[in-house]
Formats: sequence, C-alpha cells, structure tokens
Amino acid sequence: MDDKTERLGAHEVAAFLRRHPKFLAQFPDLAVSLVVPKEEGQAASLASYQLDVLRDKNRELTRRLNELFANAQENERLTVRTHQLGLALMRANGPAETLQTMVAVLGEDFRGELVRVVLFEPVPGLEADWLQVVPAADAALRPFKDFLAAGEPLTGRLNQDKLSLLFGERAGDAASAVLLPLPGLGMLAVGSSDANRFFPGMGTLFLRLMAESLVTALGRRPRD
Repeated sequence: MDDKTERLGAHEVAAFLRRHPKFLAQFPDLAVSLVVPKEEGQAASLASYQLDVLRDKNRELTRRLNELFANAQENERLTVRTHQLGLALMRANGPAETLQTMVAVLGEDFRGELVRVVLFEPVPGLEADWLQVVPAADAALRPFKDFLAAGEPLTGRLNQDKLSLLFGERAGDAASAVLLPLPGLGMLAVGSSDANRFFPGMGTLFLRLMAESLVTALGRRPRD
C-alpha cells in the first residue's frame, strides 16, 4: 500500500469517527488501547489527551473574552471622550473658538502629539502655529486630491509630500498619522512619533464622528 492510499485511508477513518462520535462507547477496549501522541517521545491516553484539548480551548476562550472586555472598555472610554468633545464644540462661540477647542481636546484628551488644521479660507481673528490657510485650488494640495475627493479618513504612514505640507519642520516626528477630511472646509491631521499608533485598516468610527462634529460646529452662527 503506497503513502497516498494510507493517507486516504486515515482520512476516511477520521471522517467515519466524526460521523459516529459514540463509536468508541460501543468498543471501550479501543478507547483504552488507543495511544495519542502528546509530545515527541511520549504518549498519553485518549482521556488525558481530550482533557488537554479542553484545557487549551478554555485558555483560548478566556484569552478572547479578556480581549473583548478590554476592547469594550476602550470603546466606552472613546465614546465618553467623543461625547465630551461634542459638548465642548457646542459650547464654543464662533469658528475661531471652535477650532481652538478641537485642537486642545485632541492634544489633551486624545493624546495627539502633532495636531494640524488646513483650511481653504481664513477664519477671522484666528492665527496659530497649528493652522494653515491654503486655497482649495492651490497646487500645494495636489498630493491630497484623491483623499479630499474620497472624503474618507486616511490612517497610517503618509507620503513625504503630505507630511511636509501638514507638519513642516516636524514632518520627521510624524511616524504615523491620521488625516480627517472636513468637507468643503479643509482637513485635520494628527501625527504621532509611534509608528504603530495609526495604521491602515484601523477603525475610524470615532474619528469620523469627531470630524463631523467639528464641521457641524463650524457651520453654526456665533452667539450674540
């Protein structure tokens, strides 16, 4: 019998046992005599092997539950912070105060190391080192053409041409970044020295909510 036949035979036996899980109950002598490899050079009884398998599954389930619990706690924290940000933006009076509030909250509550805002038009009464005013038709925004057209958050390691415009002399400090579109207004960027802080494919729900809150707040009229 060649290797292929033996391999097919083993698969057939395994398939039969899966279809008949009570087979060994009908032939208890087999259950006792079966030897299950545990480690190289050792062997274990079927019962011992099954117990080890159950323990491994239990450890894996515990690990997954702990991971889910940690994710739930982090999402709860982000939900609270995003809600507090929305309230702070609602309390701000006028575009200048709204942008100042957004940048301060991102830097303090969300641990944003480098926060930058690029607007297509100037905001009366606002000048800051984190703010740039670049007209939408300016050639300097060509590297962002696809990003602005898509209107979706961009996360990960940005190209040097994008980093240079956004962060200027601090471009080398932005090992990873998130770029948020502000439709019709411009864009907002947060950079980090941690290359793994922002990465492609990361969840962007809370980032979207923050950007939408900012755009909505900027569209309000100042209070008298």
